Amino acid sequence: MNRWVRRLLGYVGAAVVLLAAWALVSWAVGSPALPGPLVAFETFFQQWPEIWPEIVISGYRVLAAMAIGTLFAVPLGLMLGRSPRADAIFAPMIFLTYPIPKVVFLPVLLVLLGLGSLSKIALIALIVFFQILVTARDAAKSVPEQSVLSVRSLGASRFDIYRHVVVPAAMPDIFTALRIGTGTAIAVLFLAESIAGSNGIGYYIVDAWGRIDYPAMFAGIIGMALLGVVLYEVLDALDAWVTRWRRVEH
Repeated sequence: MNRWVRRLLGYVGAAVVLLAAWALVSWAVGSPALPGPLVAFETFFQQWPEIWPEIVISGYRVLAAMAIGTLFAVPLGLMLGRSPRADAIFAPMIFLTYPIPKVVFLPVLLVLLGLGSLSKIALIALIVFFQILVTARDAAKSVPEQSVLSVRSLGASRFDIYRHVVVPAAMPDIFTALRIGTGTAIAVLFLAESIAGSNGIGYYIVDAWGRIDYPAMFAGIIGMALLGVVLYEVLDALDAWVTRWRRVEH
């Protein structure tokens, strides 16, 4: 069976189980605050013309932030992983700043960058940057020295070592961190859009909640879940394409 067909069937099976559980909990609670899946999806399709622009705005913010964070984190992380001297200087800074919840800087970013997309992109990029930086550093550091020496013995330059050894060895871990970071990015985006926003799917959800329009609120939650699934699948497909040599090995 084709890989994508299996994945689609897996999603269908998981959706059936989750929707059944949702319907059961909604029936057991019996509160308007928790409408059933039929009501939520009916509202989702009815309000799709209003929902999809908000999903596009939120998707743009997440993609831009992840691209910026990754662009800066990967080269720096690989360099730290392969340079003991640089790692000795910068690693303590990473260890001190990494545990700090970056979301606490949202008020500062709002003051400096305003209430628009820029502050939200900067916050998510900062979070993704540290996640990818630590992963890339550890992945580069764990590259077997024998692999590096074997390529160097053939006359490879430092650039060749990074290109043919370090980067291919680190890419699977980096993509894993990106997939994990997607969930974190969307969660932070929801927080940022709900606290200081006038658009985006997070703002849509909180606005519906404030109007006590629970079906619309859950329609927005469905939209945010859809955004997360699409981004995850895009990263997974990109991972399969970039690291296609792994399929050859297996």
